[in-house]
Amino acid sequence: MTEKRTLVLWDVDQTLVDYSGTGHRWYSQALVSVVGLELAHVPAFPGRTERSITVELLEAHGVEWTEEHVERMFAELIAIATAARPELPSLGRALPGAPQVLAALAERPEVVQSLVTGNLVELADCKLAAFDLLPHVDLEIGGYGSVSTDRHELVAAAKRAAETKYGTTFDPRSIIVIGDTPHDVAAAHHHGAVGVAVATGRHSVEELVACGADVVLTDLSDTDAVIASLLRTAPPDDQLPFGP
Repeated sequence: MTEKRTLVLWDVDQTLVDYSGTGHRWYSQALVSVVGLELAHVPAFPGRTERSITVELLEAHGVEWTEEHVERMFAELIAIATAARPELPSLGRALPGAPQVLAALAERPEVVQSLVTGNLVELADCKLAAFDLLPHVDLEIGGYGSVSTDRHELVAAAKRAAETKYGTTFDPRSIIVIGDTPHDVAAAHHHGAVGVAVATGRHSVEELVACGADVVLTDLSDTDAVIASLLRTAPPDDQLPFGP
């Protein structure tokens, strides 16, 4: 009998870590390097994918963008983030409770942790490594911002990758997507997955409740309470899987 698993998919920025202002600086540098233009329009970042942000940025600056432009922007962002690795611990912080919750879930054999994030995988790697959070997540099965402008496609990509790697089918209600914006919740619900919202970003508890999140947490600081909230959303072993 195949062991039933719970797939926990984390957002990165304002859910696990806070690098406020870094995205603005990195995109500003990348725009100058790739197309020689100073940043005059700042896209909204929360809940967006790198592909969506990059396309909007190029269009807003009058660039008739191509996939080559997008890939060059991605390559420049990766180069900037890689060069910044030594200083990232001083540019950001792990959000309260994030290291403890990741570590506690990693001790549970039935739980698989990865990411659904608007970041490129390389940027996620840099940001999490700065606070030693990488050992708890499987980057190989994540959904990343290079995939699509639509965040729900990142959840689909992570589900496919996890099912291929672990040789099992994840029922939608055994997939828990955790983020700080209504975009994260909507992406989860698009696939019938559980949408957990954490009010550590720009959205209040009330706004996250209103967007229909299955669980809303003020933050991740109470490890036991967070674990209990997350794992009771997954189907018990003695029940049939929930439908979407």
